[in-house]
Amino acid sequence: MRHRTGFLAPLYYDELRPDHAPARSVVLVHGGSVTGACYLSTPDGRPGWAHTFVEHGYRVLVPDWPGTGRSTSPPPDKVTGEVVCAALGALLEAQDGPVVLVVHSMSGPFGFRLAATHGDRIAALVALAPGPPGNIQPEPTVLDETEDDVEIQGLALRWRLPKRGLWWPDDAFARAKMIGASTRFPADAVATYSRQLGPIPAGLLAQRQNVRGSQLRGAGRFDGKPVLVLTGDRDTDHPRAADGATAEWLSAHGADVTYRFLDDPEHTGNGHMLMSEDNSEVLAELVIAWLDRVF
Repeated sequence: MRHRTGFLAPLYYDELRPDHAPARSVVLVHGGSVTGACYLSTPDGRPGWAHTFVEHGYRVLVPDWPGTGRSTSPPPDKVTGEVVCAALGALLEAQDGPVVLVVHSMSGPFGFRLAATHGDRIAALVALAPGPPGNIQPEPTVLDETEDDVEIQGLALRWRLPKRGLWWPDDAFARAKMIGASTRFPADAVATYSRQLGPIPAGLLAQRQNVRGSQLRGAGRFDGKPVLVLTGDRDTDHPRAADGATAEWLSAHGADVTYRFLDDPEHTGNGHMLMSEDNSEVLAELVIAWLDRVF
């Protein structure tokens, strides 16, 4: 089923239900340059994480950020992290009870902000290779700037960001960031996947890169809330120490954190797109097993 929230920035989302009454709901939030479709199927055509969660009895909601995918408004220059969080918060408020919130990459800081503003609506938080909160993310080095764009050096990648409109990914970005050093990404689907990537509102991407300290900051305490931080060992832009620092920040603010860096013999070779790689179902099962333990 497809739905739309009534928030000022309309949020479209898919809803998938098991055959029986669901025990719990999960909201799967995508990262940058993709949409919620990344949870519905993999680049090589296998069922995505959403279907695995349904098989385990979860009701699943898969939204697209405002200004991306099916959520076509507001216009790009009006889309900020605050707008996305407000729309996702409205979705959480519309549910009958607390949900499991899963965030990935660029949506990591959205999850940390929502845990503060809507903590009573979130039973557990799963952060997949999350961008860090602005509280601990260093500002990038500005290499060059014009009236129209700014070039920065990030943790692992150099970016030229427009100041208005949309930033469009190219094949080089897909291979360097989304796939990177992964040995798990379906090799036959790389070209197709690259063509399917979509744009990011410029201001939203500048926030993700913390240009001039603009990244969303987490606030408040997590009051023992279960949080799983999950990172692939071949993720170019998320080395162990980087996501470990995010896990430490969460723990210092009261979260009950499990940090899982996937470098054990059974789970290795994963890059950034954990829900798209050849062991995606195994990783979804890993998340579900963690949820079974914390509830």
